[in-house]
Amino acid sequence: MNHKMIWYIIGHIFKVEAAFLAVSFVVALLCGNFKILNILGFLIPIAALLAIGFPLTKKKPQNRNFFAKEGFVVVALAWILMSLFGALPFFISREIPNFIDAFFETASGFTTTGSSILTNVSEMSKGLLFWRSLTHWLGGMGVLVFVLAIFPGQETQSIFLMKAESPGPKVGKIVPKLKVTARILYGIYIAMTLVEFIMLLCGGMPLFDSAVNSFATAGTGGFAVTDVIGNGGFVAGSASNAYFEWVIGIFMILFGVNFNVYYLILIRRVRDAFRSEELWVYTGIAASAVALITINLMNMPTRLYATFGETLRHSFFTTASIMSSTGFATVDFELWPTFSKAMLVLLMFIGASAGSTGGGIKVARFILMIKNGLAELKRCISPNQVVSIKFEGKPVENDVVRSTNGYLVAFVSILAASTLIVSLDSPFLDFGSSFTGVLACLNNIGPGLGKLGPTQNFAGLGYVSKIVLSFDMIAGRLELFPVLLLLSPKTYRHL
Repeated sequence: MNHKMIWYIIGHIFKVEAAFLAVSFVVALLCGNFKILNILGFLIPIAALLAIGFPLTKKKPQNRNFFAKEGFVVVALAWILMSLFGALPFFISREIPNFIDAFFETASGFTTTGSSILTNVSEMSKGLLFWRSLTHWLGGMGVLVFVLAIFPGQETQSIFLMKAESPGPKVGKIVPKLKVTARILYGIYIAMTLVEFIMLLCGGMPLFDSAVNSFATAGTGGFAVTDVIGNGGFVAGSASNAYFEWVIGIFMILFGVNFNVYYLILIRRVRDAFRSEELWVYTGIAASAVALITINLMNMPTRLYATFGETLRHSFFTTASIMSSTGFATVDFELWPTFSKAMLVLLMFIGASAGSTGGGIKVARFILMIKNGLAELKRCISPNQVVSIKFEGKPVENDVVRSTNGYLVAFVSILAASTLIVSLDSPFLDFGSSFTGVLACLNNIGPGLGKLGPTQNFAGLGYVSKIVLSFDMIAGRLELFPVLLLLSPKTYRHL
């Protein structure tokens, strides 16, 4: 294993994190936060990251051989270290006085999960609120993708890094050079974030709130700036809320689309973009869920919402939030009928599209699993029949089918093991709360159901549970295998 190359890349990542911390520090000063602990909370980790990062990147290693194993290790290690250093501002400032809690909150931010241990978000200083939401934005597209876009590197190194960090069953280039691919992806990401930011500002949302809500939506993270459920964490006033909910809801859906679709539109291959099988299945599932939940809510004996329009809006916003794995909540969906809650749990499993900023097992994998199951059924009926699986009009390689099946096995194993540990460590939780809480962290959703639902948080869990769920969040964001490989003893043999 090429240790020097791994730490060289980690050094660049440390410098990137220091730069984003510096931006948050400037915001804190502009907002008038001059408390000494808050200032030290930013300056100490910035100094530490730069003190480590610059020596690590001073000289590029002569041996630049970099393969899949190094790519998985560097990505998993980077995300863990980023979360550890990113937790320091919360811990040093004493706004989150326990380091495990601070690590949980930061891991939730970088992985765009949105699960929180904070019981009173409104009292947190604006500088730390900004950093909290900025971790969403940086983690949404991927910090390694950002590093690839701005720092020099070999193409062979880049593809292994992007494969290890990017969501979905298969990663490819949208242009011949991967560095250009990374820049295009981030360019689209920045442009969409700015459009949402401007639309929220035009609707009357304050500047700071528009920024952090845009970061949280773009990264499909879901950290809000208030604790008020039913008011959406937005500006008071039902008319304003309706506008903000529709804008943010639409952008949650948009950020859950594979960014390759936007690139095709950008180069005027609109027909190719709208031929995407995954796009149609993604929008079809979302539209069906909104329709079914709306009908279910309208047929309740005692209606929760006064009008059809209000019911439709809450159904759409919650569906968009859960399927895109953003986790924003404007209503307490724990009060919804069992059918509607079951629909939300199903959406938690499926998640957003591959190549998006969203979580879940991904729509592409869901399609491949269904097609593989149907293919196996055909083989049972006609053993001699040659059955090929196609996706997006092209035959699917056996390696992709195998990796999809392997992912499902690893996912179910981690889900089951984590649920058992959380149930043992936090016995006050019922099974539904434990299971959906783990599922929400592993699929980077945010809120679960029951005692970990949209009006609750993860503060009361035991420390073992918080460590396990932090592991689940990072593992889920990185598609499981990089973290599993980092923990495997076989990785370090023949060093």
